[in-house]
Amino acid sequence: MFPRHREFQVSHETVYKAIYAQPHGELRKELITCLRQGHTRRRLRVGGVDRRQQILDLVSTYLRPPEVEERLLSGHWEGDLIKGAFNRSAVGTLVERVSGLVFLAKMDGGTATAAVQGFSSALNRVPLEMRQTFTYNQGRERVRHAEITQRTGTAIYFADPHSPWQRAINENINGFLRQYVPKGTDLSVFIQD
Repeated sequence: MFPRHREFQVSHETVYKAIYAQPHGELRKELITCLRQGHTRRRLRVGGVDRRQQILDLVSTYLRPPEVEERLLSGHWEGDLIKGAFNRSAVGTLVERVSGLVFLAKMDGGTATAAVQGFSSALNRVPLEMRQTFTYNQGRERVRHAEITQRTGTAIYFADPHSPWQRAINENINGFLRQYVPKGTDLSVFIQD
């Protein structure tokens, strides 16, 4: 209502604190239903120590060649996993940054071994000159990234944690795919074809 008057504005954090500070009652229930997620309790964003296996020899997206960001030349890929019901099945998604070509790679789960096999077979379907770089996030299934580089000849770069905008094309494609394969779907019933 008052975009030019900072003294009349509140942050989203203030709004959440006010809603969750309400005592139990009908007003609190009505306000919570208006929230995007509708959780009855506020979940803290801070957690404990990350106990996942660390990714060795990680190369940041900031070290990628400049032509990757400019999207002038083909052969630069973004990838991720879409996990199925209870994280027991997964499909790897690969998107070429210039053409928008999408490959889906069936995987036998969300493990590092499955990621190596799935991403390697998908990348090896294109000629060597069309597999220059591959960018993905720092999930624990990426710890064996050196094997993908060895099998495909593709340089691998990692986006920063909690930075989906560094792989925006792939995130967008994953959103489209989730329209057809919603969360909680068992992905193991699908075949590669």
